[in-house]
Amino acid sequence: MAVSLVPLKYERGRLEVLNQLLLPQQQEWDVITSLEDGWEAIRQMKVRGAPAIAIVAALTIAVQLHERQSSFATTGDVTTFLDESWSYLCTSRPTAVNLFRAADELQKLARDLAATSSDAVPMIDALVQATEGMLAKDIADNRSIGAHGASAILSGISAESDVAVITHCNTGSLATAGYGTALGVVRALNGVGRLERCYCTETRPYLQGARLTAYELSVEGMPGTLIPDSAVASLMSSRAVAAVVVGADRVAANGDTANKIGTYQLAVAAQYHKVKFYVAAPLTTIDLSLVSGAEIKIEERPASEMKVLRGVSIAPDAIECWNPAFDVTPAALITGIVTEHGVFTPAQLQSKVSKLARASS
Repeated sequence: MAVSLVPLKYERGRLEVLNQLLLPQQQEWDVITSLEDGWEAIRQMKVRGAPAIAIVAALTIAVQLHERQSSFATTGDVTTFLDESWSYLCTSRPTAVNLFRAADELQKLARDLAATSSDAVPMIDALVQATEGMLAKDIADNRSIGAHGASAILSGISAESDVAVITHCNTGSLATAGYGTALGVVRALNGVGRLERCYCTETRPYLQGARLTAYELSVEGMPGTLIPDSAVASLMSSRAVAAVVVGADRVAANGDTANKIGTYQLAVAAQYHKVKFYVAAPLTTIDLSLVSGAEIKIEERPASEMKVLRGVSIAPDAIECWNPAFDVTPAALITGIVTEHGVFTPAQLQSKVSKLARASS
């Protein structure tokens, strides 16, 4: 199935991001002309989803490197600019580990290049090419995640039976370079003709499920039903649901997973109703430096995101708000973590990912 939605448009020296705050009513593309533009687009959630955040940050820097290349006298100048730029952009959304992974990867490349030459021009070209390579790799990884996830969900189910799944937040083409992680699994199920229905939650308070996932399902002709966040347990008890599949912003070594707020309670309901619960995420989302989810920093969003909807106040001004962007689902509630290299149980995660890291180094 062709993917018809993309979160960004890029050609060397120019980056545009789709302002997802305006979907589904209108499509508006914002041109990113500075580091500040990139930071604001990520922080304001014009672009969101851990993979897309990392790619937009990296491409923001790539555009600046391309435009300013004549101002860099040496590779040391480039390295300094890169370090300062990543330090700034990483403050935009601190929970998403992919952002920090991209920073580490490109900063390491810069140091390696600076160690072998003082010429800034070929260094800039190499850094821009590496950043552009992230786009293609993300889509390829997402397709692999989709295939592995679909296979896991269909395992043990009669070939004559289609499956219904629940997903949360938005993890599709709009949250990645293309195709999607958890919604990529849904897309893969639909591609092999086995998707009965995808139930997507509203995902309050920012309504990413209602505004974005429902939009993707509708635009691409996949069978979908939008449900209130508070209806998931009732749905599981009254209709046949094969699995829940969600994305992730950070996965600790023990499998504890930080994802959009509301994921934890969805996992609790799934365990009670004996519904399989899968986390779909590339290896870049797995942070083996964290022993457990207790070490994951949880971003808190402004109260206005709960109290104001499209400029209309929906709650008393005087009421206090607690608005965490994410929660942490304990590994004990997770059936499997779907990566581009296969599906791992939380107990397998650390050893499997460590082995893959050693093999690629």
